Amino acid sequence: MDVPAARLPAVRAALADHIALTRAEPGCLRFDVTEDLTHPGRFQVSELFASRAAFDAHQVRSAASPWADVTVGLPRRYEINEVTA
Repeated sequence: MDVPAARLPAVRAALADHIALTRAEPGCLRFDVTEDLTHPGRFQVSELFASRAAFDAHQVRSAASPWADVTVGLPRRYEINEVTA
């Protein structure tokens, strides 16, 4: 996620709660967000959920959260990979 300088303070302030809420979700195995030191305002997200249903529930919860309001309209580039047993 790329964040313009003017919005960085709000994103940084909301990030800890977003991480804590996500990590507490059923099926969340890992959720890490780090700010890229070589690209100011770029955040790298790595997440792992136990199932597609758990990931989908995360998407629904986060879309209705304060995090969604703080990050509305920010460009995100991501790839979803599913692993089957």
